[in-house]
Amino acid sequence: MAEQGASLARTKLLLFLHKRGPARAADIADFFDNAPRTVTEAIDGLERDGFVARTPDAHDRRVKQVSITDEGRRVLGETEPLRQDLIDAVFGALDADERAQLSSTLAKLLTALDGLDGGDTRTR
Repeated sequence: MAEQGASLARTKLLLFLHKRGPARAADIADFFDNAPRTVTEAIDGLERDGFVARTPDAHDRRVKQVSITDEGRRVLGETEPLRQDLIDAVFGALDADERAQLSSTLAKLLTALDGLDGGDTRTR
């Protein structure tokens, strides 16, 4: 992936834009549950490399829409199979029952995290 100027994180963001279409940085941050600054820095790098473009929002001139470029689609086409192979290699070690159990366990953990009140959990 690095040879194409991409990483797992960059490929995920490009895939998001490819599937969903143009989006605001805030919406991308919400989707990936990242800090807005983290997403802005990622978008800056992708824009610098020509993989995404920012354009004014038609409804709110204060907002920019981020969209994947032709170059971004080209890189995604080269890196997405590698990303999928990595996922298959990791999760392929589990049989269907184990994957279902993992999914259930992760869902429970996410529910527990969502239920926290934002306080310091180290003292609980």
